[in-house]
Amino acid sequence: MEVLKTVGEFIQNQVLGMKWLNELIGNLLNSVGLDISGRLGGSVQFFLYDVVKITILLCFLIYLISYIQSFFPPERSKKIMGRFHGIWANIIGALLGTVTPFCSCSSIPLFIGFTSAGLPLGVTFSFLISSPMVDLGSLVLLMSIFGWKIAVIYVIVGLFVAVIGGSIIEKLHMENQVEEFIRNASSVDLEADELTVHDRLVYAKDQVVSTFKKVFPYILVGVGIGAVIHNWIPEEWIEMVLGSNNPFGVILATALGIPMYADIFGTIPVAEALLAKGAQLGTVLSFMMAVTTLSLPSLIMLRKAVKPKLLGTFIAICTIGIIIVGYGFNIFQFLFI
Repeated sequence: MEVLKTVGEFIQNQVLGMKWLNELIGNLLNSVGLDISGRLGGSVQFFLYDVVKITILLCFLIYLISYIQSFFPPERSKKIMGRFHGIWANIIGALLGTVTPFCSCSSIPLFIGFTSAGLPLGVTFSFLISSPMVDLGSLVLLMSIFGWKIAVIYVIVGLFVAVIGGSIIEKLHMENQVEEFIRNASSVDLEADELTVHDRLVYAKDQVVSTFKKVFPYILVGVGIGAVIHNWIPEEWIEMVLGSNNPFGVILATALGIPMYADIFGTIPVAEALLAKGAQLGTVLSFMMAVTTLSLPSLIMLRKAVKPKLLGTFIAICTIGIIIVGYGFNIFQFLFI
């Protein structure tokens, strides 16, 4: 057991967390005369370390997940989901969401395609909720900061929110709240071409380049905000607003996250800095879920496909689910961490 614990700590700290990289950057900054114990030097170290670490993980994860995703083109995904019914269909829809694009805006075109193809509305919403919230990339990135236990629980709870949210929408029978052009769209049922290993590798490489170009600016912004929080904002302020003394911290974090737009890669450094400053775990995770799932740009895009009543229902279900998850994690942190 001791050996497994040592191996686990090594993977957590040196492989995923890349603590060696933080030390290397710190030594390099010290060698050029920058004091990393000061605010400015600490901010520069935090910024460089997180940008490099997240970029390395980003490229590796996108490559791996895109290779897996090449086995699940929209036509095949539609057929897989079409074989299941009831709660199992929602579970499959949520699980397929874990191997799709990393942000909510990228997931909406697939959601529209699935809905146009005639898949049950609740199933497509389970997919839409899980896709940005609990993709495989988020699991690894969360492990790099919070450890594998919290990361796994986060993914399981996120899938639960997606399944329950989609099931509720299915029970409400809101098919008439989908815009007419979506419901009447003709579905072309094409078989995906059989790809060779080389084709899949090329596809994965292209996805890395394409996604990196779209995501990297948000990484820079997210890490920049994280560096400011980590080194310039007093810890007492964060504890007062998002700590255990504020019973409304989860609600406030969720509300603050909705107007923002970022994917999991841009949100992680902000969450890391907030947690280091004394914010509660559940409050930080609620903020992350709100940013990735309910960002304002994605809601504007979704409004083009669904009517206000269905959009409002989607927002309400996700918001309530995120708040419940946040308070649940805070209780978990209080009792077990």
